[in-house]
Amino acid sequence: MKSPSLSSEKLQCIKEETWINMANLSPFLLSSLAVTSIFGFFILYSPNPFKFSPKHASNQQSPLFQHQNGDENCDLFKGQWVPDMNGSLYTNLDCQTIPDSKNCFKNGRRERDFVNWRWKPQQCELARFDPKTFLQIVRGKKMAFIGDSVARNHVESLLCLLSKEEVPRDIYKDSEDRFRTWHFPHYNFSLVILWSKFLVTGTERLINGSSTGVFDLQLDHVDPHWAEKLPGIDYAILSDAHWFFRKIYLFQGTNITGCVYCTEPNITDRGPGFALQMSFRAALHRINKCRECKGMVTFVRTFSPAHFENGTWDTGGRCNRTSPLDEDDIKLGAYELEFRRIQLEEIERARKRGKRFETLDITRAMLMRPDGHPGAYWGNKWMKGYDDCVHWCLPGPIDVWNDLLLAMLKKEANLSLDEGYLLV
Repeated sequence: MKSPSLSSEKLQCIKEETWINMANLSPFLLSSLAVTSIFGFFILYSPNPFKFSPKHASNQQSPLFQHQNGDENCDLFKGQWVPDMNGSLYTNLDCQTIPDSKNCFKNGRRERDFVNWRWKPQQCELARFDPKTFLQIVRGKKMAFIGDSVARNHVESLLCLLSKEEVPRDIYKDSEDRFRTWHFPHYNFSLVILWSKFLVTGTERLINGSSTGVFDLQLDHVDPHWAEKLPGIDYAILSDAHWFFRKIYLFQGTNITGCVYCTEPNITDRGPGFALQMSFRAALHRINKCRECKGMVTFVRTFSPAHFENGTWDTGGRCNRTSPLDEDDIKLGAYELEFRRIQLEEIERARKRGKRFETLDITRAMLMRPDGHPGAYWGNKWMKGYDDCVHWCLPGPIDVWNDLLLAMLKKEANLSLDEGYLLV
């Protein structure tokens, strides 16, 4: 089934107009950057109450934990989306933890075909998510998602999927709802979100106490808010990217070494890719140097693309498609794949220095899913007319991230690949 193709003009729009070019901002647009923080607050942090209802009381281990030989040649991340009328494992009605900003059906989205697709790797079948298997693998463990609001979006998907087996207890939330911990008592499993804009230390410049949207990044200092919490974590899922598309000044110690989207003649504009690369390098180096992190496995989730068309988020950009794209419709030279390449390079660099690093490579699959964003259906009451083409509806295509994560966890646990995906 072939989806409508993007014209070359629209593809160029996705590449060049998706994000704000800070170098060309007028004073009016600079003054409007404060609105971005409002946008971020209301779209990213919408708490929901949890209900407590563990469903299983057996301590017996699943036969899935039998070690068998399997074929590991299948590339799970190279494939296509195919129709699947089974739909999602959960609905927006039976998952109590979906924030309003991701609850697209509640907010009026009537077209539902976007949940009737599944990811089909070229050489194998990726199994549907099995919450019991996932929880058995992570029994007695702690898993932390480290990153921005898209990392939070990933956690929200995982919570909905796991709640089909056991509804977690919401045991910690900070005052800004950026650091959260959920606990699954029957499996003694803790799920944590550690929020970070840049992974390294970033400080926003203020004018008369008001936000400017301009940041100073300390590339040689990781953000301590997540780094100090590494000890005791068994699985870390690391991601970040979307905050790098703004005006940034880059520092090593007290020396400014460059910028992103600046116009000063004596400072080199190194671009967002360089800032992302140095931030990931610092973060992965910190993980490698963590002496209390023995046995921890780090998964780097690659860049999650936005799909604004015909403008940016604040200039009328929309994402109102209703079906996936074919791979032929994707602009392979776009910045999304540049960011992915940078992340893959930094993972390989980190692997040579000690600890266990894996790649959750979702970029190509998600480039094909412009239909999966909230768009106009993110329930905003304060910024009507603005689309959210960054985050993902729940349920929606983001759920495949957890299908892939489970397959990788099974591989890490040395389980039979026959239980995770079947060769064809």
